Amino acid sequence: MKVAVFSTKAYDRQFFITANYDYEHELVFFEPRLTRETASLARNFAAVCVFVNDQLDARVLEMLAAHGTRLIALRCAGFNNVDLKAAAKLGMAIVRVPGYSPYAVAEHTLGLILTLNRKIHRAYNRVREGNFSLDGLLGFDLHNRTIGIIGTGKIGQVVAQIMHGFGCQILAADVSVNPACEAVGAKYVERSKLLKEADIITLHCPLTPETHHLINQDAIAQMKQGVMIINTSRGALIQTEDVIQGLKSQKIGSLGLDVYEQESDLFFEDLSNQIIQDDLFERLMTFPNVLVTAHQAFFTKEALQNISETTLSNITNYEQGQPSPNQVSLGSAIAPKGGVSLGL
Repeated sequence: MKVAVFSTKAYDRQFFITANYDYEHELVFFEPRLTRETASLARNFAAVCVFVNDQLDARVLEMLAAHGTRLIALRCAGFNNVDLKAAAKLGMAIVRVPGYSPYAVAEHTLGLILTLNRKIHRAYNRVREGNFSLDGLLGFDLHNRTIGIIGTGKIGQVVAQIMHGFGCQILAADVSVNPACEAVGAKYVERSKLLKEADIITLHCPLTPETHHLINQDAIAQMKQGVMIINTSRGALIQTEDVIQGLKSQKIGSLGLDVYEQESDLFFEDLSNQIIQDDLFERLMTFPNVLVTAHQAFFTKEALQNISETTLSNITNYEQGQPSPNQVSLGSAIAPKGGVSLGL
């Protein structure tokens, strides 16, 4: 099948070309994101392969369908950037990669927690400058601390298992109980109780209308003084302006982000020689207790191999008229990045 692959970097080409030896699809790589301005690049392509920041609103889908595209192959788990109603109306199929590597994202979550807690990023810079003072680097033992996990799908489950190994008390919030989380001592509670009691809150739930700006002024007011918040799921789970106020008041003791609600204009690009125009993001970066990585949590060899293999297998199944377990329907309520549906 002829496939237009958008938002590609060198590493995407490397893993997709290697995996395609077994599938022999005609892959054409495009560096730009898929938007209304670039949709014409997909003319006469039966399928498009897209990533998290590609825009597939109704207008883009109409343009793709008019140009002959019948399949949207997401090389990610989340599909909040796709207008599912418009796709269904146009008769377009959508497939995704539901579980490329929960370990990659969960381990990155742990990395953010440890780095923020022990100020490793600040210590690294100090020592390189010959400053060996420990002032301002005080952390706390993770042992016996309470971690709240919002969203306990595959990634949340692995986070629970990791934090159990550190001796943490684990609180969980989700609409359904994951027995694997309960097996390592996770206690399912109401979200309000989790917000009130957790020393660390980490987000692993989908972005839906119900979870949009899940962390906002009201939620922050319920939290412990000095709480740590981690988000490796979707940026818009957090209301950025409210979190900035929480940092300024010191209600939030530290913040670790691998995602950001306006990341599409920033992440995956080298902007080091440009003036960044996003004032909210620049304000976040002024806080010494904020650590941001640029949607890096998924970025392991194992994950990229699984993404390319599953994506190409999805395309082959569609081409051969075979049912795919990874097809997204209008009624889907499946979590991005490995989480489960969270009706909060």
